[in-house]
Amino acid sequence: MQLLVVRHAPAEDAEDDASRRLTDVGRKKMKESAKGLRTLVPKVDLLATSPLVRATETAAILGDVLEAPEPLVVPQLSPGARPDAVAGWLGGQRLGETAAIVGHEPALSLLVSWLVAGVERPLIELKKGGACLLELGSRVAAGQALLLWLLTGGQLRNLRD
Repeated sequence: MQLLVVRHAPAEDAEDDASRRLTDVGRKKMKESAKGLRTLVPKVDLLATSPLVRATETAAILGDVLEAPEPLVVPQLSPGARPDAVAGWLGGQRLGETAAIVGHEPALSLLVSWLVAGVERPLIELKKGGACLLELGSRVAAGQALLLWLLTGGQLRNLRD
């Protein structure tokens, strides 16, 4: 199984972190980035998102462009989430060929580092609107994944058809 890990697009500043919405530029960039993602990941069987507004808006854009199922809101993808909590949630899902998750830094970098290298420190950095693809194999566990690619939002936009 493959796991597409996506950081939310650029969002506005607000006092209440949970209610920060995507900026107009962030929405536009994410739509173009999603078109680039479609060239690399033609099908998504499961789409999950953090409950924060900027992530749910990013997931909605991805869902539309990638023709993915309705996004599931998953508390384990909230900022500060621990990699083992996300892995536990993923392990309990009926997953198809490709699952996609939308969340926040530094939690996503920690998750990817934990899945690939088995360490809980950020070995990569996902830029806003950026993504990476992991091959998880038969189990979701520390040090068991393979990083297939890591791209910024700008690089993804350069891939769009």
